Amino acid sequence: MKSLLSLLILLIISPIGTAAIDAYQFPNDELSVRYHELIAQLRCPQCLNTNIAGSDAMIAKDLRRETHRLLLDGKTDDEILDFMRERYGDFILYNPRVTRGTAVLWFGPLLFVVIALAILVSIVRRRRALTKQEVDVEQLNALLGKREGEQH
Repeated sequence: MKSLLSLLILLIISPIGTAAIDAYQFPNDELSVRYHELIAQLRCPQCLNTNIAGSDAMIAKDLRRETHRLLLDGKTDDEILDFMRERYGDFILYNPRVTRGTAVLWFGPLLFVVIALAILVSIVRRRRALTKQEVDVEQLNALLGKREGEQH
């Protein structure tokens, strides 16, 4: 039983140990830092909500290699991000640029908050108006009740 459990544990752990690690060389630390920042900003097109730094998908490996090549070619961060966006669309960027196509992503939540606040204000005003009307009616009834009592 112990050997079966050990074998099961080894089978579970073995893919972790055999995962390929990218070891790119950079002429200076600045390029290395830029590389790691860029691959953290780029979303893997194959994976769900994983950046290419943390993905083992083949496309992520290709994108890391391409990012490395572009950095060594002297491209700026914006040029690299533009290249990736043109090739893979806005999905590849965790923070997509503000364009006509992404305006809903950027301003949609704000629009929902404004609409929700307008509805809340409307509900509160109606309740206050109804409460005031109820108080006015009670006061009128009280006055009418006193007058009817005075006349008899």
